[in-house]
Formats: sequence, structure tokens, C-alpha cells
Amino acid sequence: MDELKTTDGVTTEMAAASAAAASAAAVNGTAGSGITTQYIVIKLGDEQYGIDIKYIDNIVRMQHITRVPKVDSYLKGVINLRGEVVPVMSVRIKMGLPEDEVTKSSRIIIIKLDQQGFIGIIVDEVKEVVTLEMEQVEKVAYDSKDEKGNFISGVGKCEGGLISLLDLNLVVPENS
Repeated sequence: MDELKTTDGVTTEMAAASAAAASAAAVNGTAGSGITTQYIVIKLGDEQYGIDIKYIDNIVRMQHITRVPKVDSYLKGVINLRGEVVPVMSVRIKMGLPEDEVTKSSRIIIIKLDQQGFIGIIVDEVKEVVTLEMEQVEKVAYDSKDEKGNFISGVGKCEGGLISLLDLNLVVPENS
């Protein structure tokens, strides 16, 4: 397995977890039995959410965020990542959750979306990489009253627990 270099070793851990999941699937005979998608499991408060790994560019430790005036409250500012200025947003505030509490487990996940380019999202913790087959994912019905629910594309069933799968195209603002 190729070792990935990051500022804090999280991506290396992700690669190891991803390789372990792939080898477990091969041993169990589940490889190729259906369409699978890998998700990074993150924590926001007491809830677990999954982000499709195809959108992840990098995961970095929390660092100084330079505030930008006159932007929405969920846009926390910008960071300098290897010479690139990357906007950073709080998913907690965007989803109507309490303000971020920065701890030693807090991370900024750098995601890349087709139209918006790179944007960082603040998460409480990066837990693991899971592989879900299509049969393990239930689509959710849209409820216009539930602000948090508007950002969820489905719910994944994994190891006896549930993971809410974020729809990053709805979470990330279009003009970032």
C-alpha cells in the first residue's frame, strides 16, 4: 500500500482503513457482489455522518482561520493550505447545530466539488472509513421543516449503527 503524507497522519490512517476494508471484502467474498461506496465517518456533536470519500482532498488539523468580514455566519473564514487560500465553513452552524467546540480531535476536511472548487469543513472528529453496499443505504424522505434533514442523502447501516450520509452539494454553498 502506498503511504500518503499529511500534516497529521490522518490520511495515512484512512488509507490503512480503506485497504483493510477492501481486503476484508475480498476475504468475505463480498468484493464485486454489488456497488459499494466508501465514506469517511465524522462526528458532529453526538451524531455520526458519512462523507463520500470521492469528495475528500485532504484532512488537516485545526489551524488558525482568518475571518472574512460580511459573510454568512457559517463561513468561518479562510486558511492557507500549501499556498492556496481555502474557504472554511462550519457544517454545525449550517445545519442549525450549536457552535463548533474546537478540541484536539477537531479537523478541517478539504473537499473538492465540481463547480465550487476546494472548501474546508470543520468537523469534531474523523472516526474511520467504511465501505457500504447499495443495499446498506436507505434513501431519506425530504421534510422541508427539518433543517438538518435537508442535507442528508440517505442513512447507511454499518456494524449495528446508523450513519447519516451528507449530500455535500446541499451542504456547501454554491458561491463559495
